Amino acid sequence: MIDSIKEFLKIEAYHPAMTYGDISNNKEPKRRIAPKALLRCKQKIRELTRRTRGISLEQMLKELTAYLRGWKSYFGYCQTPSLLKILDQWIRHRLRSMIWKQWKRGPARYAKLRQLGVGKDLAAQTAGSPHGPWRLAHSPALQYAFPVAYFDALGLPRLLDDLA
Repeated sequence: MIDSIKEFLKIEAYHPAMTYGDISNNKEPKRRIAPKALLRCKQKIRELTRRTRGISLEQMLKELTAYLRGWKSYFGYCQTPSLLKILDQWIRHRLRSMIWKQWKRGPARYAKLRQLGVGKDLAAQTAGSPHGPWRLAHSPALQYAFPVAYFDALGLPRLLDDLA
């Protein structure tokens, strides 16, 4: 039996977020995602988007989409949209990193970037970069080659529907 609203919110993985001054202004607490629930979500996304899984992007997105749809239907009612926006960006960053890792070598990376419309100089600079996949996933070349619309077209759901 649940004795209090705090127990219910803890069980349901939501936290009431009280900011400074909320009590004196008689404001309602906001629903936010509990830190443990967020950590579980990120851990599951890490498992699904490991760069060394050896599966195609389409297969990975199929599994990830199923998980994110369920997660969004449960946590989509939180009142902290900035957290959902950050999580959405982090997921796309992981996917760009995975794609970069799958391309393997510099010449193939250069050719793929050129196919996706990246300029010669930027593609050459990015393909020959000594930095790792995580750092390069945030590079201008990969941001241009894989914009948000690219992942939308592949069917990846957004956690926050009004992202521009």
